[in-house]
Amino acid sequence: MAHYFSEQPGTASRPGSVDLVLPDLHLRLETDRGVFSPERVDLGTRVLLESVPPPPQEGDLLDLGCGYGPIALTMASRAPGATVWAVDVNRRSVELTARNAQGARLDKVRSLHIDEVPEDVKFQAIWSNPAIRIGKPALHEMLTRWLSRLTPDGVAYLVVQKHLGSDSLQRWLGEQGWQATRAASRAAYRILKVTR
Repeated sequence: MAHYFSEQPGTASRPGSVDLVLPDLHLRLETDRGVFSPERVDLGTRVLLESVPPPPQEGDLLDLGCGYGPIALTMASRAPGATVWAVDVNRRSVELTARNAQGARLDKVRSLHIDEVPEDVKFQAIWSNPAIRIGKPALHEMLTRWLSRLTPDGVAYLVVQKHLGSDSLQRWLGEQGWQATRAASRAAYRILKVTR
């Protein structure tokens, strides 16, 4: 069975589109089968985008697990002076995000496979609807890898469904030495704010 967190989705392509409608933004985004939530903007993503404060207006920002790009494009729209790195393991997602950024004329979005980001780039902010379903060991490895690249004053916002382990993830982050607090809670989703 193919998953949206496979590098090359085995699912046949069937292009579609969704509308991302936020108080400050309306974008039509190309989607496809084999990527995360191709039928609609996922509720967790929407809760994240409606709950977090504006991103830093310059520097490097990260959308970890970009899918077809709703988080990355929102970051880029709200912080036009910043460079937004949109990364995913799924190459179909990376291509869709690149096309959606081009279509929205957001030319400071860099859509890349997760292993192609230069090692010296540090992030002022990370926004993510992380792939909880990859399992705890892989999730913990991914978060350790990317949270370690926050700048000293950087902040990450992660949206996690309550019944998929938001509280245990918050505890684990604290055990790893991160400051992890609940920034918002809505519709069974929690927004975790993570800082050094």
